[in-house]
Amino acid sequence: MAKNLIEFQDVSFAYEEGATVLEHYNLEIAAGSFVAILGHNGCGKSTAAKLMNGILVPTQGKVLVDGIDTADEDTLLEVRRRVGMVFQNPDNQIVSNVVEEDVAFALENLGVPPEEIRRRVDEALAMVGMTEYTTHAPHLLSGGQKQRIAIAGVIAMQPACIVLDEPTAMLDPVGRREVLSTLTQLNRELGITVVLITHHMDEAAQAQRLVVMQDGVIRKDAPPREVFQDVEGMAEMGLTVPETIQLLDGLRKAGIDVPLEGLSVEECADELYELMKK
Repeated sequence: MAKNLIEFQDVSFAYEEGATVLEHYNLEIAAGSFVAILGHNGCGKSTAAKLMNGILVPTQGKVLVDGIDTADEDTLLEVRRRVGMVFQNPDNQIVSNVVEEDVAFALENLGVPPEEIRRRVDEALAMVGMTEYTTHAPHLLSGGQKQRIAIAGVIAMQPACIVLDEPTAMLDPVGRREVLSTLTQLNRELGITVVLITHHMDEAAQAQRLVVMQDGVIRKDAPPREVFQDVEGMAEMGLTVPETIQLLDGLRKAGIDVPLEGLSVEECADELYELMKK
């Protein structure tokens, strides 16, 4: 069994103005896993993300990254080397006028030798499919391409985990697909732990594990296929399910016996095909 890379141990967090966002929050994320955290705005998922690499520290309890307490200022750099963050707006993370310089920025600040920087930058851009844009100006790229550059900058740091807080919120459907494809590839081929904060059902369906939050509390924690079969339970939290499951659920409510297992478009089509054959 894979070890836990991130652990929330009875964590509570309140902002200075007094609003408690998380209370007695417990969560374990295994190394090499792909976890999506889903919920409405204000449910605490972005706060949880920022606790994962020490941007915020708990009011109570502990967050451990590879066994390191994120509240210990002496080891904060080690925490951030292990857990990289990608945010909603890629423009806020792009700091240079040339793509390769932007990916190299953090490495230069850490004093990584030039030849090692060159190798890491080239590898990171290849991993996100952006090698041909090495010398381009970031501001001329599409939203999806900019976000992939932001991800490359994190990958170059060689983290064990990438936490992405609503990384596709500002992207069009093409950009969203580009980013999701990149994350899936990084997880499957390189074993990088991915924690995706989202409110998009189709994105959450790509993960191996889905954590559903409401009012700072974990309401569901299971594979997406299992979570989305509880259509009524999701509706009670004001959440929908992917359109494929909505279609199958509509058929069931109309009296047609069809399983709620067709999560992808292909799986849903197969179930409908089998239904037609009957």
